[in-house]
Amino acid sequence: MTAPHIPVLLDEVIAAIGPRDGLAVVDATFGAGGYSVALLDRGARVYAFDRDPNAIRDGADLVRKYDGRLSLHQERFSEMRAELDRIGVAQVDAVVMDIGVSSMQLDQGERGFAFSSDGPLDMRMSQTGESAADFLNTAEEAAIADVLYEYGEERQSRRVARAIVAARPLETTGELARVVRRALGYKPHDKKDPATRTFQAVRIHVNDELGELRAGLTAAEAILKDGGVLAVVSFHSLEDRIVKRFFKQASGAGRAVSRHLPGELPGPDPVFTKVSKAIRPSEAEIERNPRSRSSTLRHAIRTAAPAREAAL
Repeated sequence: MTAPHIPVLLDEVIAAIGPRDGLAVVDATFGAGGYSVALLDRGARVYAFDRDPNAIRDGADLVRKYDGRLSLHQERFSEMRAELDRIGVAQVDAVVMDIGVSSMQLDQGERGFAFSSDGPLDMRMSQTGESAADFLNTAEEAAIADVLYEYGEERQSRRVARAIVAARPLETTGELARVVRRALGYKPHDKKDPATRTFQAVRIHVNDELGELRAGLTAAEAILKDGGVLAVVSFHSLEDRIVKRFFKQASGAGRAVSRHLPGELPGPDPVFTKVSKAIRPSEAEIERNPRSRSSTLRHAIRTAAPAREAAL
């Protein structure tokens, strides 16, 4: 039995956006529609994006239910600006982004995102392009080690990469998990399965998740109206670091202008203001939904300043 999909930090996201009748919102990561439904129930018009064709297919009933206030777009969220332009929408009032793999993808063993059940070594959100098996079975050992170190923060990345290459070809999630555990000396009573870091790293690489996040933040900046809200939920430090840096640069925080250097030109006007601190789930939410434990929400308000061409 799979865990029900529960949108993370939903109350906090809704409070940040303040949805109401007529408000135009982009749900950049539709998934099972948790955020979209909450926004629609409060009167908003929602443009929902997801690169996963299963999410788009499963959302068809919601499109009918909300009778024209929800449209689904099978696109990466980095393409939201181009897609909205295609349908004649210049700007919106809010964008919400829930980064990373969805509960449904994790719970579907045949998608290959997790090792909780054995399945094909896939991990592709869009179900197209290079799979995890393609990468791990063909890449150079050094390239695999670099991915594990950079995206999984795996300190013993070289040892794990060596073990993966020695065990090739790998075809299932179970095979990969066993190889990693043997390489790292996993014991059943260990608190955290060491394969978790490798699975995260390979998934991020296969889907270019951090590149997508950077491009998505830039796209959101371009489509938000003056006074619009950008709310981003991330699930690990690599994502949160990018979001935090984006808001810091976009708001002009930390920009040093010395009063001892006469004639120094001020920096550009900030494109975001009222940047929130990191918001994390309550103990009550974590108890209801253990997957929320690692989540972090950051949000900010768009100013009237022109969007930057390359935000990150």
